[in-house]
Amino acid sequence: MPGILGRKVGMTSVFGQDGQNISVTVIEAGPCVVTQVKTKETDGYNAVQLAFGEKKEKNTSNPMVGHFKKANTTPKRHLVEFRDISEEYAALAELGKEIKIGDVFIEGDFLDAVGTSKGKGFQGVVKRHNFAGVGGQTHGQHNRLRAPGSMGNASFASRVIKGKRLPGRMGGERVKTTNLKVVKILAEQNLILVSGSVPGAKNSTIILQK
Repeated sequence: MPGILGRKVGMTSVFGQDGQNISVTVIEAGPCVVTQVKTKETDGYNAVQLAFGEKKEKNTSNPMVGHFKKANTTPKRHLVEFRDISEEYAALAELGKEIKIGDVFIEGDFLDAVGTSKGKGFQGVVKRHNFAGVGGQTHGQHNRLRAPGSMGNASFASRVIKGKRLPGRMGGERVKTTNLKVVKILAEQNLILVSGSVPGAKNSTIILQK
């Protein structure tokens, strides 16, 4: 499979083979269920849809209940489609098949993690865009330490140009972190340990891609 869905558990550290302490993110990856297989003949492109996380049937719409019954599985909470898969992956994909972490990654692989970053609310330019502020506290700059400073044009244009970095909503965006190394896989617990940090809060849904 080209990827798998998971749930971010948190961060810890483990010792590598050389005795070095490595910071890792623990992700509960899978098991996922193949709920749809798309082909060029029927849909115009090759894709595999994976489902992860249990959901009550009473909270699922009737069309989606029927969709999951086709795959002979219970309703799931999260659905992700992996497009333009190779023929190798297409051959492995079968409707209703359960995909586990060992079917996708092995220790030493490198992967990309996609998640929704933590929302930080409305923030100023210093925190949001790493502005330095106007300057020191001398020469009357007593209330300008975290201000954006001059931002508009003079007589020509006489306005702030579109695209200017200004205060606003920060975080809560789709973020991809690339080239994370798979440090360890605990197949019995469906856990995968990847080096470094992964976007998102604890218990958020993470997409792991090859």
